[in-house]
Amino acid sequence: MDILVCVKRVPTVGGVVQLTADGLDVDTRMSGFTVSPHEECAVEEAVRITEREGGTVTVLTLGPPEAAEQLREMLALGAHRGVLLETDGREWGPIATAAAIAHAVTGHGLPAFPLLIFGNESADTGGYQVGIRVAHRLGLPCVTGIKRLELAGGALRAGREQEEFEVALPAVVTVREGINLPRYPSLPGRLRARRAEITVVHPQWQPDGLRKERLVVPRTPRQRAEILGHGVDAVPALVQVLAGLGVLP
Repeated sequence: MDILVCVKRVPTVGGVVQLTADGLDVDTRMSGFTVSPHEECAVEEAVRITEREGGTVTVLTLGPPEAAEQLREMLALGAHRGVLLETDGREWGPIATAAAIAHAVTGHGLPAFPLLIFGNESADTGGYQVGIRVAHRLGLPCVTGIKRLELAGGALRAGREQEEFEVALPAVVTVREGINLPRYPSLPGRLRARRAEITVVHPQWQPDGLRKERLVVPRTPRQRAEILGHGVDAVPALVQVLAGLGVLP
């Protein structure tokens, strides 16, 4: 089975989120980039399926030339082929992104994919849209929020916590983080990924019809430390604090 997995290059934010001066983007100058956790699980699930059933895993992303690095990270996990829909760095909305992916799937010499897997949502925008929009454009059934996948003949069984679906292939699935535990890339896998050739396609940018007004960083409560004193002089104040917390009898 040939499986297509679509991933997204997202900032690695481990501290305070900073916005650009115009308030329209996250300032990524001091951060690295990675793949959304849901999508990393999608790649792992596709690799496991092909290990059991045979076939190949193609990983596709839309982004700037630097996004090839994220494709190589997924190739190191066991994917077989990387496809970069290369952009000039401008932001693509979900409508334009889905159109570019659907066009790439139906052309450019890619094989016919019985199964297309997406992450349930990206880690940066959390739009929950691209997988569904791709399925609509391709006229394929789509199930979302999946935590279990099983192939049964020519059908796919896909489960959530309390629900289970059975759909005929070809189909589109969006999976959630926790469907599996992604493997750690091996050294041979990393070396193979470094040597792998990435297929590059240049889609035409198109506006989505939506306009971003601004981003807002949620307020977080500030923590303040109070110095009670120094040495033995701080003991009475410390006892008072502990008594107020109910720690002392």
